[in-house]
Amino acid sequence: MDLENLWRLVLGEMEQKTSRANFATWLKGSCFLDRRDGVGCVGLPNNFAKEWVQNKYHKDLLGIIRIFDDSVKKLEFVVISEAAEEAHKRAAAAGERTSPNQSQISLEFRVDPETNLNSRYTLNSFVVGSSNELAHAAASAVVQDVGTKYNPFFVYGGVGLGKTHLIQAVGNEILLRYHGTVRPKYVTSERFTNDVVWAIRNKRMEDIKKKYRDVDVLIIDDIQFIGGKEKTEEEFFHTFNALYEHNKQIIISSDRPPQSIPTLEERLRSRFEGGLIVDISYPEYETRVAIIKSKLQQGGRLLSDEVVDLIARRVKKNIRELEGILNKIVFYQDKKQTDISRKVAEEIIDKSIQAFSRPVSDAQVIGAVADFYNIPTTDLIGRCRRKEIVEPRQVTMFLLRDILGLSYPYIGEKMGRDHTTAIHSFEKITVELTKNSNLNQKMFQIRELINKS
Repeated sequence: MDLENLWRLVLGEMEQKTSRANFATWLKGSCFLDRRDGVGCVGLPNNFAKEWVQNKYHKDLLGIIRIFDDSVKKLEFVVISEAAEEAHKRAAAAGERTSPNQSQISLEFRVDPETNLNSRYTLNSFVVGSSNELAHAAASAVVQDVGTKYNPFFVYGGVGLGKTHLIQAVGNEILLRYHGTVRPKYVTSERFTNDVVWAIRNKRMEDIKKKYRDVDVLIIDDIQFIGGKEKTEEEFFHTFNALYEHNKQIIISSDRPPQSIPTLEERLRSRFEGGLIVDISYPEYETRVAIIKSKLQQGGRLLSDEVVDLIARRVKKNIRELEGILNKIVFYQDKKQTDISRKVAEEIIDKSIQAFSRPVSDAQVIGAVADFYNIPTTDLIGRCRRKEIVEPRQVTMFLLRDILGLSYPYIGEKMGRDHTTAIHSFEKITVELTKNSNLNQKMFQIRELINKS
């Protein structure tokens, strides 16, 4: 298996073992540089990330990588820019010329240490469907007219739906279109927070101002994580203003729209709402098929239409999860040197979905809905007939059926209603989710609360 696909499998497993914030901060920018004589070489974007990953995740990474390649006995960690320089020095000493297309180590350096952008994310490789076509069109418009047309550009949506791909693709397209004269920088909100903390401790705030204000395009991922962090919010507010006043482009992603980030300062929320806000929702079947076929084409792989259809029908809501399952199936095919049957694909999917799933109780579902709508649980499951209770109660019954697969009579009894009310609620919410984007976002946020509980 080539290095990139192997590392994609490893990261897919690590994503399930770590929090979203930690994964985005420490592991998303990593890559697998080399594998020889039983030693695997992991590249990180800077010394801070190198030391952190080596100390915190060494054992987990080695254990996972050996599942897929037991020839790896040891892992080494290096800073990407230093490793690239060393590779070019070795090549020069040997009288060779290297380029990004010729040097294996350069080929694997997907993350540019200057911009933090991963070159594999492009607009061309972003599969467009009805769930994301507005976001894609807006992103393309930002590339054409940087800093003036849609500023700030705010993208929100659920986990694993392609937000990071899209916002990084904008940065990469800007680099190509303007030949480096327009300077983008991508950063996660956790990384931004860590930089602010470091600057405060070391009395180096001017360094942070220069780092983030001396750019033409600032791309910040998962902005919801800065909510409630006063110093970080303050610095980002001033950075935002400094860039905006000079017509510099600001691109932001979040798992929810600005008005639904409860801990966000009002002045920041107001700034975000002053630009273009677009959402990415769950991909429909046709888009999932297109994504699978695109991934297979990129890797030069082939699966039967029957297996592609099975994956698309079973994995509906998370592109990252879909890609992880696809990688496992391709890995199995490579290992066995044979075509994958539908039965084998079903077994792999079943095991993967079980690994992704966490046990949830009906009390957790009811509690999460009550918390989200800020109503007492007793009103939700009691005889209260107030108008504002209708939607939360129907959402609760839908989720009890959708997540836990509970019977309608049980749901009705649990909610103080009969089974016909439970059936009506499930069917009504099912239909509404196909046409009501606002309800879709509410449902996503409630599922997030359930997962956190």
